[in-house]
Amino acid sequence: MSYVHKGEGFTRDSRYLTTRITADGRDGFPVEAGRYRLVVSRACPWASRTVTVRRLLGLERALPMAIAGPVHDERSWTFDLDPGGRDPVLGIERLQEAYLARDPGYDRGITVPAVVDTTTGEVVTNDFAQLTIDLSLEWAAHHRPGAPALYPPALRSEIDAVNAVVYEDVNNGVYRAGFAGSQSAYTEAYAALFARLHRLSDRLAGSRYLVGDTITEADVRLFMTLVRFDAVYHGHFKCNARKLSEMPVLWAYARDLFQTPGFGDTVDFDHIKRHYYVVHSDINPTGIVPAGPDLSDWLVPHGRDALGGRPFGDGCPPGPVAPGEAVPAAHTPWGARPVGGPGTGADRVPAAVTGPPARR
Repeated sequence: MSYVHKGEGFTRDSRYLTTRITADGRDGFPVEAGRYRLVVSRACPWASRTVTVRRLLGLERALPMAIAGPVHDERSWTFDLDPGGRDPVLGIERLQEAYLARDPGYDRGITVPAVVDTTTGEVVTNDFAQLTIDLSLEWAAHHRPGAPALYPPALRSEIDAVNAVVYEDVNNGVYRAGFAGSQSAYTEAYAALFARLHRLSDRLAGSRYLVGDTITEADVRLFMTLVRFDAVYHGHFKCNARKLSEMPVLWAYARDLFQTPGFGDTVDFDHIKRHYYVVHSDINPTGIVPAGPDLSDWLVPHGRDALGGRPFGDGCPPGPVAPGEAVPAAHTPWGARPVGGPGTGADRVPAAVTGPPARR
């Protein structure tokens, strides 16, 4: 599978299925609890947005979730984490089957997140940018009591503006650097990435969150890149001006979110590393998955409380992770074995991290 094309810059294929699931069903797909299945991979930053937003809003029962394995081939993401290698609800081995059920001639990306209509087995949408907004707005009747307002009306224009530049330079910018096929394309993406991170650091130096004094959609989107930065993007994608852990403001901001219910408890570092280092064989032909970094550093106190802010606004944190959806303990810093008294992360050793799987 080739991700880099010599002499060319990286351009993301954005031909998504833009059908929407709405409260009024105007596209033919009304919001209906239990009807749809959200298919994700914890490795994928775009899919991980939906996992966090779904948890923050309390949509676990209304929108059940299927988790694909972290490694895929040219054909599709697979359900190799499930017994028998099939999703227990959809009954399929590969997400590709749900795309082809909608369109037998489908020739675009088999991407996650994808929402599948369980009544037909067909993908409804894989439009990741719109999907999380719709979870906030169209699925409001199914939100938990105390769910935060992630896309409040008064802040939407500012959130949209922040999201646009973060997508261009950061979320997609790391891919533009990592999948660059020429020195000039890489240099341009690299420069834009670190210039934007510098501006974001300045913005967050005096504000706990990106927009307003509560967590919003903008924080969710930036977090998904930051949480992967040192584990993947710094080395694998050559985004190596400095590590996240060497950018004090952004590192503290990322730890603040990581330690907030709904963020870090959805992150699977093992899946993240296995996906990038195994699937991108043209960048990492050996398939060797790095043993580091030390995950316990994510639990070091962040000190961002001093900036004020109300993480959930007038709401409250989500409850415990839903049964069957917990990240394996060894794949998170909370799975690290304490070796001293409570405190700052220095009292912990890294969680065990598995090596690369056999190629599928």
